[in-house]
Amino acid sequence: MVIGAGPTGLGAAYRLRELHYDNWVLYEQSDHVGGHSGSQVDRNGFVWDEGGHVIFSHYPYFDRVVDRMLGKEIHERVRESWIVAGESWVPYPFQNNLRYLPKAQQLSCLLGAAKASNNGRGRDSANFRDWILSTFGEGIAENFMFPYNQKVWTTPLEQMSRSWIADRVSVVDFKRVLENVVYERDDVGWGPNSTFRFPLRGGTGEIYRRMADCFAEKIQTGKKLAEVDLAAKIISFEDGSGDSYDVLISTAPLDLLAQMLKPADNRLLDAAAQLEHNNLLVIGLGLAKKIETSKCWIYFADPDMPCYRATYFSHYSPNNVPRGDTERFSSLMCEISFRPGEAPDTERAIEQTIAGLVRAGMLDECDRTRIVSRHQRKVSYSYPIPTLGRDEALATLQPALMGYDIYSRGRFGAWRYEIGNMDHSVMMGVEAVDHILTGTQETVFQS
Repeated sequence: MVIGAGPTGLGAAYRLRELHYDNWVLYEQSDHVGGHSGSQVDRNGFVWDEGGHVIFSHYPYFDRVVDRMLGKEIHERVRESWIVAGESWVPYPFQNNLRYLPKAQQLSCLLGAAKASNNGRGRDSANFRDWILSTFGEGIAENFMFPYNQKVWTTPLEQMSRSWIADRVSVVDFKRVLENVVYERDDVGWGPNSTFRFPLRGGTGEIYRRMADCFAEKIQTGKKLAEVDLAAKIISFEDGSGDSYDVLISTAPLDLLAQMLKPADNRLLDAAAQLEHNNLLVIGLGLAKKIETSKCWIYFADPDMPCYRATYFSHYSPNNVPRGDTERFSSLMCEISFRPGEAPDTERAIEQTIAGLVRAGMLDECDRTRIVSRHQRKVSYSYPIPTLGRDEALATLQPALMGYDIYSRGRFGAWRYEIGNMDHSVMMGVEAVDHILTGTQETVFQS
């Protein structure tokens, strides 16, 4: 049995169908598939994702699935992303392109990077904040890394672990950074998403709609999980229905799953209470205006701009605007993190975001009258936060669940941001099935 029709649940279902195994069903709480990788079309014909998703991959299997689902209906893009910090526009990654900063800031960043390089670059850091300081130095930390990461994570950086970083953050090669400044050289190719793909139609969610079409008869929507009886191996839904299982693949948020277990286990509940996340407000601005740009997305470090990232979403595919008419329309999608329990003033956030886009030069003042669509969506469970206590909590929760034949996988099932991309998520579902049916080791989840 599979809970959740997001990338992980659909990855598991796809693999079960591929192996011709038929004794399973997939339950989804909403009325559509895709989870946080789903897409919506607003009443004006603009397509919106739940944040800035792009397709890049570490896994040939995932690439083959995407190719089978989309065929030639896909756009390929070279990433061009920038950071707005004060009055400066700096190509990503910030630390490799310091030449775009004013001279005083360049010097501060270079001196800090030189000191960090001589001190061992973060090897013994106790937390994420210390790692930033000892890896990049004070200049880069203060000008970008501290304010940007605070906006994204909404969590004190000293309360976050450094264990998740891997290929998520470009570190500093001081000789390279210095040469880039001296020779006025751009250095923008770092990272696994330096090139990416995007569906021609339907947004990111089109991948998962087409996956679900392969086994539509196996999916039941409108089924919100309420309880898991561990002894009887029976799940119950909020609508009063239920089902039995032999093995359960759950993509529900791990902290919520722990609260649904019966009988309650205080040890697991205490561990789950250590898991932290934040939420997301997605703001979409559809414009009756052509925007010609090679830029893909922009990061914002300044506190007076509420969003941490703005995406030129119409650049990803012309069909993200009405009738594919990019001569007349364009779209910008902005993301704002907020803490659980907070209730952001959406209209105020939209106005502040528009003002920030105008200040940055991404919109003209007169473009306010050209905004023909204002999309907004609050997304619960956006980022699983890698806090200092996360790994200890997972070391308690995951083995206990496995002992009950429950595989908690996916972005919030595994609760590990470092394996929370779409490719990771699909592969966790695929590999869970392979492990259950054949004993094959899970490589993504165990990494």
